[in-house]
Parts: sequence; C-alpha cells; structure tokens
Amino acid sequence: MASNQRQDQFTWGHEALRAGFAVAADGTLRLTGLAHPGDERPDDSRAAGESALPLVELTALGHGSGWSGPRFTGTAFGARLAYRSHRTGGGDGWERLTVELHDPGTGLTAFAELTSPTGLPVLRSRVRLRNDGSDPLVVQSVSSLLLGGLPAPDALDVHRARNDWLAECRWYTEPLRAAVADIHVAVHEHDSRAALTLTGRGSWPTDGHLAMGALTERDGDRAWVWQIESPAGWRWDLGERAHGTYLALNGPTDAAHQWRIRLEPGEEFTTVPGALALGSGLDEAMGALTSYRRAIRRPHPDHTALPVVFNDYMNTLMGDPTTAKLLPLIDAAADAGAEYFCIDSGWYDDDTRGWWDSVGAWQPSPRRFPDGGIRAVLDRIRERGMVPGLWLEPEVVGVRSPVAAELPPEAFFQRDGIRLTEQGRHQLDLRHPAARAHLDKTVDRIVGDWGVGYLKLDYNIVVDPGTRAPGDLAPGAGLLGHAHAYLDWLSGVLDRHPGLVVENCASGGMRMDGATLAVSQLQSTSDQQDPLRYPPIAAAAPTAVPPEQGAVWAYPQPEYDDDLITTTLGGALLGRIHLSGHLNHMPEHQLALVRDAVAVYKSIRADLARALPFWPLGLPGWTDEWLALGLRVPGDHTAYVSVWRRGGPAGHRVPVRHLAGRTVRAEVLHPSSADAGRAVWDGDGLTVTVPRTPGVLLIRLTRDAG
Repeated sequence: MASNQRQDQFTWGHEALRAGFAVAADGTLRLTGLAHPGDERPDDSRAAGESALPLVELTALGHGSGWSGPRFTGTAFGARLAYRSHRTGGGDGWERLTVELHDPGTGLTAFAELTSPTGLPVLRSRVRLRNDGSDPLVVQSVSSLLLGGLPAPDALDVHRARNDWLAECRWYTEPLRAAVADIHVAVHEHDSRAALTLTGRGSWPTDGHLAMGALTERDGDRAWVWQIESPAGWRWDLGERAHGTYLALNGPTDAAHQWRIRLEPGEEFTTVPGALALGSGLDEAMGALTSYRRAIRRPHPDHTALPVVFNDYMNTLMGDPTTAKLLPLIDAAADAGAEYFCIDSGWYDDDTRGWWDSVGAWQPSPRRFPDGGIRAVLDRIRERGMVPGLWLEPEVVGVRSPVAAELPPEAFFQRDGIRLTEQGRHQLDLRHPAARAHLDKTVDRIVGDWGVGYLKLDYNIVVDPGTRAPGDLAPGAGLLGHAHAYLDWLSGVLDRHPGLVVENCASGGMRMDGATLAVSQLQSTSDQQDPLRYPPIAAAAPTAVPPEQGAVWAYPQPEYDDDLITTTLGGALLGRIHLSGHLNHMPEHQLALVRDAVAVYKSIRADLARALPFWPLGLPGWTDEWLALGLRVPGDHTAYVSVWRRGGPAGHRVPVRHLAGRTVRAEVLHPSSADAGRAVWDGDGLTVTVPRTPGVLLIRLTRDAG
C-alpha cells in the first residue's frame, strides 16, 4: 500500500516484522512498537505512550545542544520535525517505508527511510535531510534509528564486544541497570540522564569495540541486536525514558568525532544506516542479522564458492617474500589443496632501509624476484592450479615514496592546510580525482596486466579525527566523506574486474564494519599469531561477519605436535580457512593432517555459505577453557559444531537446543584420528570428550528424517 495521506496511526511491515506508528499531540511521528507479528507483549503498550520517541532526533548549531529528546528536556529539534506524509512500497525481496517530516521554522525536511528484507525480523533505517529553507543549517548530529518503549533497564542485559588488535570480538555482558542508574524517577519527576554510550574512534571504525550491540531479556526470551553501518565514526546510546528503555543509533557526531556539516539551501545529507534484528533469544537475533548481512552485500561468486586461500604471511614469511622462498611454498600449498595463493606484504620492497615509509608506487622488487620478476612467480601459482593474489595497502603513501611528491597536496589528508603524517606515512583522500586515478592505475596494472585474481587490502595507520579538505566543515566529516569514497572506489574496481576477490583487512579486524563488509568478499578477523589465543576470536567472529566471509588463520608448523596442528586447522573450518605455515618443511604425516582438514572443509563449505550461527555454550570468553560455535543449515536437518578445549576436565556437555528431543547422529569430521576425541548425542545435546589439550573437534549433526 502506498499513501501520502496523513494518518494518526498506521502499521507497516510483513510476516516477520511489524512496526506501529502514531502521530503525537506535538505533531511528531513516533515509532510505537516493533515486534514479530503476534509476539507483542502486554507491557509493549507502554511504547504507545510517553516512552515512544520522535522518529528522528538531530542537533544543529543555534537550535539547542545535546540529545534533546531521549535524555534532556528543553528545545528538541525532533519535536519540531512534524509529520507530513508517508509512502510504502516493495520489490526485490524488500519492503520499504519513507516518512516525510518537516520543520517550518528552519525549512528542514527529513525523510526517514525504513526498509526490511521480506521474511526477516530486521529493520534498517537511515535519514535523509534536505534544507528547504532560505538559510544555511549546520547539523551536529542526526539519528539513523531511534526506538523507545523497550523493557525497563531492570529487565535487560546489555552485550558489547571489545575489539582490539590481536584480541577481536571479545563479548561481555552486564545488567543494563549497572550503567543506567535508578534515580527514583517518581521522586524527581524526571527521567534519568544516565545512559550507556559507546562510540567508534579514529579512522579504524571497529577499533576498541565492534559497531554493534545487543539487549536480552533477563527473565524472557526476547533479544535485540543492532549494527551501525559506518565506515568511520559511530555512536549508540541506551537510556531510560518513562520507565522503559530507548535505543539510539548514530553515525559520527560533533561531540564524539568532530563531525559537522553545513547544509546550504537545497543541499542534502544522508546518514549511515542502522539495522536492528529481533529474535527469541540472542542466537536467533544474531542469525537474523547474519541473513540480513547476506541480503545487503554486493553479489559475488566467492560467497558460494568459498575457495581455500593460502597466504604466506602469518607465522611464515612475515613480509619477507622472495622467489626462492615462495616457489617451494607454492608447490606445498597446491599439494595441500589450496585454490588461491596470496603473496602478502613485502613484494614491492627493494629498499634496504625498509619499506614501511616508502610504499605507494606498488612496483615489484627486482631484488626479491631476480629471475623473471614477480610475474614468473605469479605464473607458477597459476601453473599449480591456483589463483594468484597480492597484498596492497592502497590508502597510504610513505613519506619517502616518489608518489608523495607526484600527487597534488589536495590528494592527501590535511588539517589547517598541512598534510598529515602518521607513522611515516601520508593518507590518500579518495575524494580527490588524482588519488583515485593513482589507485585505479595501480589495480588495473596488477589485476588487468598481471592477472592477479585476489587482493588483500590492508590499512595499518590511524588518523584521528580525520581530514579537513576545502569544503569540509570539520575533520570528522572529511573522514566520513573519504570512507564513503573508498567504498565507491572499491565498487568501481569490482565493476571493472568482476572476478576479482577482495579481502578487507585493517591490522586484522580493525575495519570489521557493516558498510565495508557489504562491498568486500572476505574479512580478516585477526593478526593473532598464538594458536591458543585464536579460538575465542574464531568462535565469536560470526557475530560480526557471515561465516563464509570471516577469514580465520590456520598456520600449522613443522615444530607443532599433532594436537596443535589439528587445533589450528580445526579452528578455521567453520569460517573461511586461511592456510599458512611452512608446509614445505613438513614431513608426510603432518602434511596428511593438513590435507585431511582441507578436504573436510571442501566437503562442508556449501553448507557454510547458507548456515546461521549459534553458540551452544554462550558467546565465548577470552580465557574460557571450553568454547563452542555451531552453524545450523536451513531446514535443521544438518548442523555443525566446533568444540575447543584449552583446559579443564576432559569431558564437557554441549547443549544443542534446536535439535533437543530429536534423533540425531553425531559424527566427528575433524581430526581424523580416532584418539583425538569423541562426541555422543544424548537426546538434548552432545557429551564431548577431548582427552588432550589443546584440542578441537568438528562435529556434524544429522537429524533423523523420521
């Protein structure tokens, strides 16, 4: 149904999601309810009252400061954005609602653009602003999604994920009331100003925390999981309003990221999207968000093919590739079953002083590749039946690189007219045509002329808070502009080279954001080199990235014993296996372990590309002795469970709730050794035995068709 008629109340959605809206007495439109159809609870009626919030909140210079609606009284820009009309539509598997709001005082018009994939309990929201007035307007913040009427803070637990270099995806949980203090509202007749606020920092969008979070009912089964799809700054808030909880999702803000924009008359700005998934429990909501991530990403054959990638870096060549070192490694990787071979950093290094501050031209080193150059090595990769790949750090130019002088000053990040330097490097601004032309020429040479089919795109510096080029009002706005231009450039590369596979990396998982994941095919999950510290990262990675996109290192070494070899291999089998290690120095019995693991991966990868994650033992803790990750295949006839033991007793029970009460066959797929452990289905879950540490089991569960 499409309508431009004003209505005091209306609903919108589909069979998996229903949103209710009402026009308040002040003329603002409010989201009064969001749930599965038929799953509304009696206490949800609060959302239709005082706890519901205006659909859009923003702050602007000269029009009040701070978060006006949820936390503070006084001038509320959201309260002046009055409802005008709405229209609905659908197609291509999506339902759409656009609501038009207007402030007659400033002439600002806001379009709240809500979408939802048909059949999924996920709401995506962004806001488009248009200055229809006669004067400029400086915007300091604008919400992407604002939802009130959630259960009271006393009833909720909040889940966040710390995300640091070498220690990604570390989820932790606390009662929401621990952060949102109970001030005794009845006495003060005022909502608490306490709130739990999380923000991104710098030009690594997931440095410090993932750009997502979750709420669960402590004595119920409802869960809400969200992500902010910003390649730069972001902010989310949880607070109390009229005895309920509100959630606010934002891109960058002036207060947190030095972000401001000036809208001249007729100009527009659109926020980054925010997405909210609903579920009966955390696993179900995470599964819905996984399906949503698959729905919004750029289509690519890699998402279903899942080829095995060998990368020469981690615990192996470590940025020191040469023809002599690579040729035997290429042969060993091919014999192990790898289908892509990526030469990581260092291939361009022809300077005895080091390459860190001289990169930017991206030409191969004659010193490292003396006979036939790098193209002879790439040819060897192809001869062994693999697709060649190269590492690239496209956005940086070293201070000693000739490119630093060849490109105009405006092609680089700058502040107050001074080109920025971070760790001996300059940062390209991809909004400038010269910067984009330089990278297009580089990639077209590497991919088009050299025949490289895989690029690992890294990013190893942090520029905080951003850049202020001519036209930027504030550095945070420049950073967001560059980040969007980078993704637009990457989309252009993939348009010209549709078979190219791109891995997104920023010192591991420091750029593990929804916006970048929607364009790139793979996501580096960590630079962690310790095989005993990688399991909690691998087990939690599907909270941030679909399994088929999450690159997990598997780096067996000749000096490892068999248990450590099978552990590092097994940890990657429910993600995207990134093989490394000195395979060319291994004896035959160790190589057989590697080949067996790769063969198992190839036998199950078609299921991984469509499976949804679950966590039988809960989200993993950094020091947990036992961890588990499951993937359930649509139809619930097949599931896979990886179980790690890093300590504790040799036996553990692993519940599998969605198969409880069924007749199920449990089969250990990895390791192949009979003494590595066993798993027995007990009717409601698995009783697992892993006799030695470290150890891992990959188990396939097959439900009886009867």
